[in-house]
Amino acid sequence: MPESDRRRLAAYTVLAAYDTNQAAALLSSEGDDRREYGDASLIVDQTLSHLLGETQQIVVDGAEDDPVAQDREALLRDWAKAEHLRMRMQHAERTAVLLGDTVYLLAWSRAKGRPVLKTFDPGFYFPVVPDGALDADAYPERVHLAWEVPADPSTGRKGTLRRVTYELEPIEGGGRRTYPWSSRPSATTCFLTDAEWDLDQVDRTGDIDALSPASARFRTNADGEVLKRLDLQLDFIPIVHVPNTVNGPEHYGQSSLVSVAQLLDDLAAADTDSQRASATTGSPIIGLSGARLPVDRRTGNPLPVEVEPGMVWPLGDNGQLSTVDTSAQLAELRAYVEALRDRLSVVTRLPASVLGMVSPSEVPSGYALQLSFGPLDAMVRSMRLAREAKYPLLLKMVQRLYQLGGLLPPGDNAQATIAFGAYLPADLSAALDLVVRGVQGGVLTLETGVRLLVEAGFPIEDAALEVERIRARASSPAAAHTTNGTEKEEGGSRAE
Repeated sequence: MPESDRRRLAAYTVLAAYDTNQAAALLSSEGDDRREYGDASLIVDQTLSHLLGETQQIVVDGAEDDPVAQDREALLRDWAKAEHLRMRMQHAERTAVLLGDTVYLLAWSRAKGRPVLKTFDPGFYFPVVPDGALDADAYPERVHLAWEVPADPSTGRKGTLRRVTYELEPIEGGGRRTYPWSSRPSATTCFLTDAEWDLDQVDRTGDIDALSPASARFRTNADGEVLKRLDLQLDFIPIVHVPNTVNGPEHYGQSSLVSVAQLLDDLAAADTDSQRASATTGSPIIGLSGARLPVDRRTGNPLPVEVEPGMVWPLGDNGQLSTVDTSAQLAELRAYVEALRDRLSVVTRLPASVLGMVSPSEVPSGYALQLSFGPLDAMVRSMRLAREAKYPLLLKMVQRLYQLGGLLPPGDNAQATIAFGAYLPADLSAALDLVVRGVQGGVLTLETGVRLLVEAGFPIEDAALEVERIRARASSPAAAHTTNGTEKEEGGSRAE
């Protein structure tokens, strides 16, 4: 691997160690009794929770009033349910928050009759980015998914290196092809190669992009096709790389733990010192003089003295007992730990209330609480911006694979995305009152009002269906009768 990839994989290893409270294992000394209490994991989980919001909903443009768009939205939602998309997103996005990147892979399954979705660890992801590429979003024309399979002495299996390669190249023979999603002929297609090499035959000084095919063993798919430059009949690579942050010209994202790595080390050191101090406070060091201590009858040497409840030591006329009081140092260490946790909250942009360090009774007012969410709001907006083009791209690929499988008609596909729900506490009654007054006053459409309610956290699973229900209820005779009766009652009350 290139040196840059070696550093990237080493960073993934370190970040994963922080997440599992195993960072001490990377230290050359003081690793055995070092305390780690899950602060890194808490940061990742809370960041993930606010990034995704309360809901993740597939939305197709125009689905509020266009039956075709509604059908497409229903198809994508059925696909998402069948592929457990929300669960896979939880896993993939947690990887992105922790490591800085995550990877989705799509493939058409003839057995299931739908696109299937897989998530990959970014440590297996090796894109071939063109030299001098200035745009981080430029789609690579060759991508490797590679990993080592360790040897198994019990079965005699050797250690192997597996590499799955997707590459965009001209159609063999100089041909051109019209894909269902475009009316213009294309000369490009995507080739798939799935091969493995014995590790003892791999030149470790070489490049993962330049492994010799002469010593490779090529795998086959469920249909018995050899996966050696298999034409997938696609003009795109069905892989979506999702970075955690907006990084400009950099292809990879940044972990949410990078900026607080030193703080996590200092916090672990302070927790370790605090634990040691608490041990001496709970079991203080005792000095004795003038005491008759037990003696080993065989050697004549004093026996070790242990402090136990109810123990009595006879002291001579000038005997003394003194203890070392470390409670003051323990209090200082605990205050230092709290100061570090406050700094951790500031640097991660996660308010103390989000990290569970503030009791609800300690919040002075709802307005003060809302102000404390300002940094968190800015962070979540930035992280969602980094994903703004990625999930529409994923759903576009899903629709194209359905077209390739013959389950969707040829032509342009609808613009679809995954809308993340609300992540901040909302005043539901205020949001409802705003929508009601806006729709009745004619400054908001019913569709926009329902969307606002969804964003505020109301349990509305399908915005388009909710709009239909509201309109059907408003136009029904029973609703009209109820409305007229209400108006009469209100008129009578006003007259009285």
